[in-house]
Amino acid sequence: MKMIILQFLFFSIFTHQTTTMENNIFEKVDEYIGNLFGDHDASLEATERSLAEAGMPHISISPNQGKFLHILALLCGAKRVLELGTLAGYSTIWLARALPKDGKVITLEVDSKHANVAKKNIENAGLKDKVEIRVGKALEILPTLDGPFDMIFIDADKPPYTEYFEWALKLSRPGTLIIADNVIRDGKVLDDNSKDEMVKGAQRFNRFLAKTKGITATIIQTVGIKEYDGMAIARVNETE
Repeated sequence: MKMIILQFLFFSIFTHQTTTMENNIFEKVDEYIGNLFGDHDASLEATERSLAEAGMPHISISPNQGKFLHILALLCGAKRVLELGTLAGYSTIWLARALPKDGKVITLEVDSKHANVAKKNIENAGLKDKVEIRVGKALEILPTLDGPFDMIFIDADKPPYTEYFEWALKLSRPGTLIIADNVIRDGKVLDDNSKDEMVKGAQRFNRFLAKTKGITATIIQTVGIKEYDGMAIARVNETE
């Protein structure tokens, strides 16, 4: 019994050390990529600082993920973008910068405090004419919106992700790109017995995504300074 306990302790320590080493290298590579392209300017840095200054959770996407969303918006020629979950406006800024002069991001935020912080950050970035913040519960606002949108980014509370996605489809057109963040939850989606509501929401969404007709979709694992997670990417198919 003592030998089994010792072996278990050794395995736990080894696994923890290995995971820490992997996270360190992922973070360093993330920083390397960010420094290489140098896209993280003063407005984005100020937006990140505003989280701590306002006592808000540090759950924004990473700089490289922001650039990834920016490129996706450019690739699909987005003019109208819908975002669920504004927080401090970090991802909003990345998305708005990819739009043409007459483009618009409509971003939904349930917390009025977060919305006020985001408004200041967006104005500081010179994007107030390209962004409209709507405050309230997403599931109450979504039915009032007029589609279609060219790109939709879902990064809000996880339990209703499936319902958010259903509304995203209603507000889409053939060719619309839909992105949903945080759908792997540090690999915890593999645990069918998880009691975590965030994990269960991601699991339910992932299953729904895989079974949805009329889209082409996948999930990409993500690592870096935001540690281990994943993004779902779906494109609404052309109608036959």
